[in-house]
Amino acid sequence: LQLVESGGGLVQPGESLRLSCAASGSAFNSHAIGWFRQAPGKAREGVACIGPRGGRPTGPNSMKGRFIISRDNAKNMAYLQMNSLEPEDGATYYCAAAPPYSDYRCVPDAFDSWGQGAQVTVSS
Repeated sequence: LQLVESGGGLVQPGESLRLSCAASGSAFNSHAIGWFRQAPGKAREGVACIGPRGGRPTGPNSMKGRFIISRDNAKNMAYLQMNSLEPEDGATYYCAAAPPYSDYRCVPDAFDSWGQGAQVTVSS
């Protein structure tokens, strides 16, 4: 499965941004999808994940509320809506897919296909 992120950029604190992830090459609806982020000098961390058919998202409690994951299997697309962004949210954001029908957790090690990343900068 190949993944390509888009929608990154520079925003001011308090603003919103939506990232998109376009998938190709495999049965998209058999893969859980996750969004992860990595800031310079920090480990990659989970933001939000969603199962192959959608359903209740999972991920760190600290991310819930401001970060909303969704997917459209008919379009082979996944999205991350980011609201009330803060400077600390600035990072490279990655879309990732777990192995087909895997029992996944929303951690990087559970995902084996990765996009190239989208840069998000939050600054006034």
